[in-house]
Amino acid sequence: MGSPSFSMPRLREILRGFSGCLVAVYGDLVADEFIYGEISRVSREAPVLILSQRESRIVPGGAANAVNNLSALGATPVVFGILGIDGSGKELLRQFRRNRVECGFIRKVPGYQTPTKTRVLAGSVHSARQQVLRLDRESQFVHRRETLASLWSEMQRGLTSCRGVIVSDYGFGYVHRDIATRIAHHLNKAPIVLDSRFQLTKYSGLTAATPNEPEVEEALGIRIGSDLSRLESAGRTLLRTQKLRALLITRGRHGMALFEPRRPTVHIPIFGTDEIADVTGAGDTVIAVFTLSLAVGASFLEAARLANYAGGIVVMKRGTATVNVAELEAALVKDRQ
Repeated sequence: MGSPSFSMPRLREILRGFSGCLVAVYGDLVADEFIYGEISRVSREAPVLILSQRESRIVPGGAANAVNNLSALGATPVVFGILGIDGSGKELLRQFRRNRVECGFIRKVPGYQTPTKTRVLAGSVHSARQQVLRLDRESQFVHRRETLASLWSEMQRGLTSCRGVIVSDYGFGYVHRDIATRIAHHLNKAPIVLDSRFQLTKYSGLTAATPNEPEVEEALGIRIGSDLSRLESAGRTLLRTQKLRALLITRGRHGMALFEPRRPTVHIPIFGTDEIADVTGAGDTVIAVFTLSLAVGASFLEAARLANYAGGIVVMKRGTATVNVAELEAALVKDRQ
């Protein structure tokens, strides 16, 4: 089924509701570090380039990027996560506070390394910078009975006024499916939306999930490619086994596919050009817009439509980026022309 028409006034009404909306983010907080350099020469020691470093910066990644997107959209994120007592953790916390993010439930854990993904980008005066290396520094958190009990006690206090929850599982151990299930039972009317890189099928009973196509393929052990019948089968399987009310599969240059029980699948074409600049963090932007839209009363289709605009905008930006309401409103107008 193709992408149906939409009401621009209705989507604008949803966007106006974003301001001040409390949305919780329970997830793995990641630091995305970018090191930029200019190619100087080829090393005499090995056949590698020597770069003259020009600048470096750290931006929120993983669940922290979802937080950053919520903040950029005017919402009020409430964060449940952990950070290490290291430079990356301190920088993420500084940026959160600058953006007026609720940080009272972020815990600093001695001995834990804030997951940091360092991307080295090289170029010259007359060429665009290209990523030449990525270095990951990771740490694994292991829950104990006491840490789960403490986390849930804090959540019962912190979730009180939240109108939606993002569960962002990047595989670093802090996100526990039992906690996600408790959230779903505790907030039975608020949308709880899942993004899980490696354990998609381990969760059940949440409102929705927003995996990308490769994550679906890995979870089900299949290859979808351009076969829409396999995509349909995969979507319906996940809806049923995970007991979801909606499933939004992001498909890169092929747009998105929205699945709901007892409704035809809706295929939404990519917004803008398919000449993508950078997909880093695009999934975090999609889940932020999708969840926030649901939290202010959007239907799954309306939320998917806005998330699709957001994804199309953010992949045209270099590095880990965000979108704002003004950009989404401009996309509505452009899509109507």
